[in-house]
Amino acid sequence: MASNLDTLVTVFGGSGFLGRSVVRALAKRDYRIRVAVRRPELAGHLQPLGKVGQIHAVQANLRYPASIEAAMRDSHAAINLVGILAESGAQTFEAVQGLGAGAVAKAAAAVGARMVHVSAIGADENSPSRYGRSKAAGEKAVLSAVPEATIMRPSVVFGPEDQFTNRFASLARISPVLPLIGGGLTKLQPVYVGDVATAVADAVDGKTRAGSTYELGGPEVLTMREIIEIILATIERQRMLAPVPFGIAKLQALFLQFAPGALKLTPDQVALLRIDNVVSDAAKAAGLTLEGLGIASDSLEAIVPQYLWRFRKTGQFQHKGA
Repeated sequence: MASNLDTLVTVFGGSGFLGRSVVRALAKRDYRIRVAVRRPELAGHLQPLGKVGQIHAVQANLRYPASIEAAMRDSHAAINLVGILAESGAQTFEAVQGLGAGAVAKAAAAVGARMVHVSAIGADENSPSRYGRSKAAGEKAVLSAVPEATIMRPSVVFGPEDQFTNRFASLARISPVLPLIGGGLTKLQPVYVGDVATAVADAVDGKTRAGSTYELGGPEVLTMREIIEIILATIERQRMLAPVPFGIAKLQALFLQFAPGALKLTPDQVALLRIDNVVSDAAKAAGLTLEGLGIASDSLEAIVPQYLWRFRKTGQFQHKGA
């Protein structure tokens, strides 16, 4: 039987939040890993995740097909993790999440490599947000080039370096009031980054159904209000939660889209919050979920105390039962 050391996996976007966990999961399974990123000189933090020589970073930009083709040379599998939450200059939703995803799939098809594409729950050509529509366009382009590709659609992903729980914890540290867009009634199914990475690695292992779309959610469906309440309880801060109608939030976002850090909010993100972000009944019935892969997912409440403790006033972390 061939060892995974004989299998080269190219991970596009491997230095990002989800990418680090995916690279770690692949390294533990002894794959050779090529990390394709725009700035390989900034990917040195990935080296300790594997053995000497197991992880190698190369330059690639999804807007330039030639760089993708070079990164895919001699690869046996491709994983596309590249995505953006807000547009900036040439990094548009269409260029990155639509055309870029298709370019990776075409390069994978050219060398006969397996393909795993990470999209998002909410990918829909009729979505009110351009983010959601571009995710759907990316999925369509991937399956057109590699019909047997595995598509992974996670709900909102949380973990130590996320831009979700850390963002609200940051806001709570500087503001006495936290906004609840649409009243905070939007339902989400937060999924731990490590569980998503395990699912992606399972797909590389060949444990997923070819040409299928998996929806990945955590063990609980929570409203945005409930999520923020969990974060506030974790960091031991009391803040006023102020409902903001979608219309007003959209107007505010016209200005906040230019704000820095945790204050940034775009009109497209407001539009995305109009739709619940949870695993569908169809995916559950078909077994196209974390549970269907035999992965027991971790809850938000179980994981966030491990890293949000630093936002507490005392700045001290106590283990449960301490």
